[in-house]
Amino acid sequence: QVQLVESGGGSVQAGGSLRLSCVVSGSDFTFSDNHMGWYRQAPGRQRELVAVIRIADVPVYADSVKDRFFITRYNAENRVFLQMNGLRPEDTARYYCNTVNRWWDLSRATPVNDYWGQGTQVTVSS
Repeated sequence: QVQLVESGGGSVQAGGSLRLSCVVSGSDFTFSDNHMGWYRQAPGRQRELVAVIRIADVPVYADSVKDRFFITRYNAENRVFLQMNGLRPEDTARYYCNTVNRWWDLSRATPVNDYWGQGTQVTVSS
């Protein structure tokens, strides 16, 4: 079993910044052996993957967040972060971290397992 705990969300005005954090644990889970990503889901919309940090510590971004969001990982503490700058109202969603099975195709990528955390809400007002 894998536990994922996200934090750092909040309400900000357009143009503001937030930094999300996620810690992952699990007896049979090796954080450093997994590509990690941040997914988001807005009301009435499908969940989408917006950023990936590969095992090789190389980031990959969806076009919608490129040059505004920055993903990092800290393997020593099983943590993944998402620095979000220049936030827009369309970034409003619940954000989740999870593993990623195909970093080269964000539109088709899914987590390696079926576990999800509670997520953290990000609300951006205009």
